[in-house]
Amino acid sequence: MVADGTYTAVVDRFEGEQAVLLLEADGETVDEIVLDEDRLPENGRHVDAVLTIDLVDGEIRDSTYEEGDTERRSEHAQRRFDALSERPPGEDDSSSP
Repeated sequence: MVADGTYTAVVDRFEGEQAVLLLEADGETVDEIVLDEDRLPENGRHVDAVLTIDLVDGEIRDSTYEEGDTERRSEHAQRRFDALSERPPGEDDSSSP
């Protein structure tokens, strides 16, 4: 069981009406928790939503949807995907005569 405290949580997936959240501390995933989807903030009920949660005795006491963090992570992931999808020019792609 993860220690009491404040964590960054990312909605990893949904299994039926259950949400699986990955808990992060210092940028590293430290645990995961499963809870009813309806316990999430309404605007944070989607995959990759970033939340700040407070855990007490292994239970979520408070959760806040972090819209800015969610958008930044999404943009960063898109930039990485775009960079990986760019094919370096090969010999047959060069425009020199």
